[in-house]
Amino acid sequence: MQERIIILDFGSQTTQLIARRVRELNMYCEILPYNKFPHEATDVKGVILSGSPFSVYDKSAFKTDVSKLCRKYPVLGICYGAQLIAHNAGGTVEPAGSREYGRANIEKFSTESPLLKDFTENSQIWMSHGDTITNIPENFEIIASTKDVPVAAYHIKGENTWGVQFHPEVFHTLDGTKLLDNFLNICNCAKDWSPASFVESTVASLKEQLGDDKVVLGLSGGVDSSVAAVLLNKAIGKNLSCIFVDHGLLRKNEFEDVMRDYEHLGLNVIGVNAKKRFYSELEGISDPETKRKIIGKGFIDVFDEEAKKIQDVKWLAQGTIYPDCIESLSITGTVIKSHHNVGGLPEKMHLKLCEPLRLLFKDEVRRVGNQLGMMPHLIKRQPFPGPGLAVRILGDITEDKVRIAQEADAIFINSLREWDLYDQVWQAGVILLPIRSVGVMGDERTYENAVALRAVTSTDAMTADWAHLPYEFLAKVSNEIINRVKGVNRVTYDISSKPPATIEWE
Repeated sequence: MQERIIILDFGSQTTQLIARRVRELNMYCEILPYNKFPHEATDVKGVILSGSPFSVYDKSAFKTDVSKLCRKYPVLGICYGAQLIAHNAGGTVEPAGSREYGRANIEKFSTESPLLKDFTENSQIWMSHGDTITNIPENFEIIASTKDVPVAAYHIKGENTWGVQFHPEVFHTLDGTKLLDNFLNICNCAKDWSPASFVESTVASLKEQLGDDKVVLGLSGGVDSSVAAVLLNKAIGKNLSCIFVDHGLLRKNEFEDVMRDYEHLGLNVIGVNAKKRFYSELEGISDPETKRKIIGKGFIDVFDEEAKKIQDVKWLAQGTIYPDCIESLSITGTVIKSHHNVGGLPEKMHLKLCEPLRLLFKDEVRRVGNQLGMMPHLIKRQPFPGPGLAVRILGDITEDKVRIAQEADAIFINSLREWDLYDQVWQAGVILLPIRSVGVMGDERTYENAVALRAVTSTDAMTADWAHLPYEFLAKVSNEIINRVKGVNRVTYDISSKPPATIEWE
């Protein structure tokens, strides 16, 4: 049985970061809503309580009886989690004189504390809270303080219960990973979770789950669906059929290139050219959400038609990954993100759902792909939106606009590879703007399209910064696009970060 750490989510924006840091320490963990702890589970080694946007004394605050957990498991409370433990035990949590946000330094800490083992003197930490613990019960001991926060970290005597008012999961807490590793050692975790162990256990689980049943999977050409396909192929071989739909909004030559890659992988892939169908249904449509819905419904219809040609299919496989699952349902039960992997197809096709990657983050999916021996260019592919160029062509879709976007995008992406910049960028593409501008080519005045280059750096797409690409590179790309792509006479570069902007424009 796979040991795990449970992270109870109280609504913090950095809960996923906690999970990522724990996974990076080769320990499997899961994020669950604050009130959904699996009390009957026998594989839980410890519990981490996340931060929260609420104060512990708010009527609307998310609360649970943490005393039961503290008596049974090692527990680490982070920020709100630490305040909740102290508050429930009779301590005092009050609004801070001013919001404590940003860098601070540990000025005093217990060198005997196993949680702070090997901490450095004046270690930098990251604070982000409006409340502070001003009084702790007698059986609590302070193990760390800063200049402004007397109770920066504590331990409950006689228990493996710990609390920190700072955020060890964020990059700015320099000894944060060390603290989390120390907590895993307190929990006696084996820390043996790896891509190799995931492949071994998942293949065995898929064989048991699927037996001799037939499975159909929708390929997109992206990392997630490709890794899911190879994993399933390893488990059930010929009983897997993959469908790759070309909606006419892929990158230049992508359909043909990806089909060749899948053939190399030994996958049974059905390629469907549905360009004309999608262009017809999108004609005259400018609203971005309407475009998305048309493409989503069209994909479902085409996929369903092709899948029905395969006899006795019982399962639909998808490349859903962990952030999809977490973001699709908030801890209050409110849907906060809809995406192409979790809606529509299973119900329409009356199939059972198989999602072999649903517990992995994107970087873990890539490591699993590497473990499976997939080609590097497939594993390192940058994310590409499901609706494709439809959300990069602002306004209505025409075949000529698709041509312009594809050709300009191909120059940009190929140039990133030529300059060894591709792997330094999380996501890149060209946006075709719904405006024209005056230009001069030769002795002639032009009035043609403008495009925007978009390139960002990120680790998980939750936040992103614009990529600081060399001026010489941008100048070369601009010249090539204007000279080689008929219909473009102006190139701009998007220097917006997320937030407040999004990575895609629509």
